[in-house]
Amino acid sequence: MKEYEKGSKLNFLKKLSIKKFNIENEKPTKWFHALNKKRSWILILIPISLIILFLAQANPWIAEYVFARGIYKWLSQGFSLITGMVPFSIMEIEVIVLPILGIILILRFLWGIVKKIYKAQSNLGYYIANGLLNGACIFSVFLFLFVIFAGVNYQRYSFAAYSGLEIKASSVEELYNLNVELAKEASDIRTKLHIEGAEDENGVVRLSSDDWNEIGKEAAESFDKLAEKYPVLGGNYGTPKPVSFSKFMSRMEITGIYWPFTLEANVNVDTTEYSIPVTMNHELAHLRGFMREDEANFIAYLACRESEDLTFQYSGVMLALSYVSNELYKADKELYGKVAELYNPYMIADMREEYYYWKQFEDTVISTISNTMNDTYLKANNQADGVKSYGRMVDLLLAEYRENSK
Repeated sequence: MKEYEKGSKLNFLKKLSIKKFNIENEKPTKWFHALNKKRSWILILIPISLIILFLAQANPWIAEYVFARGIYKWLSQGFSLITGMVPFSIMEIEVIVLPILGIILILRFLWGIVKKIYKAQSNLGYYIANGLLNGACIFSVFLFLFVIFAGVNYQRYSFAAYSGLEIKASSVEELYNLNVELAKEASDIRTKLHIEGAEDENGVVRLSSDDWNEIGKEAAESFDKLAEKYPVLGGNYGTPKPVSFSKFMSRMEITGIYWPFTLEANVNVDTTEYSIPVTMNHELAHLRGFMREDEANFIAYLACRESEDLTFQYSGVMLALSYVSNELYKADKELYGKVAELYNPYMIADMREEYYYWKQFEDTVISTISNTMNDTYLKANNQADGVKSYGRMVDLLLAEYRENSK
């Protein structure tokens, strides 16, 4: 038995010495050998993503029926329901953890390069190529997810194609009449809220519940009702999620974010309460595949009107009123003044509250950077007006007004 053990040890040491000798005399690994890694196949997602975008831009029918109402419709519902089971915003974790993790990995990668240069190791090129390959694979996955869950939907048919509304040039008189109608509607709803005591100690309207889950469900239900009129808006999706770092979102002058990497509708809940319902519906419009900001605003307005909750109705009408009144002010300040006389004191209290809330975040470094990034993002995704595209909601409202006036 002892001789057997001695022989085994000798064989082991012999193999170990041979292995060590082979390693020491191993030829340097060429940098292009990194491409032999199995994960290099992930890089094919980059050309696939670019081809998809090209086809969607070249043919809106492909964007609409193959992706928006096809691939996106089915995949988004499944993923949204799964992420919707998590009671908090997964996006918040990602935007905090991923940058930190990215910095750590980059520093680790750079430190590895420094060590290999210091030790004059021959496989430096392979190490760098392998690190760049890893980064390219991560980029390709995120690019593909963005294209499938957001990018293609910027190229789809306009919501006007489903609403049957005719977008055309409007007169100042039509704009004024629409302002009057919305101002009266907002005033009536706000008076009802005052009678019901739906105000805080400052006389500002508050939501019907302190439970964000309940408010989110009401937003989803209002969309389900709207989908009865416009089936293209139908589907089973998660409800909007409140963001814990809402105050920081306010500093960036952001009221909500649709996050395509988790299929979540994230909402800033630090703002004036009456504005939150329409923001929820705005992000739900994105989740349902309508990415253009003007259309998402209009759809949110329509959805709020379908709700039985007065604060939702008020939220939607006030958003619409804010846009049409801004346009009227540019066109005719005197007519704007006449409309402003229709605002009741309760509306004015709400508007004053919102004005001073956002005033504190104007022209800060964070808000300026955020607005620049948002403007660039919108222009890069087929919205040539950038942040000004939000104002084109007025064209849809005027088209609806003309349709209802027939």
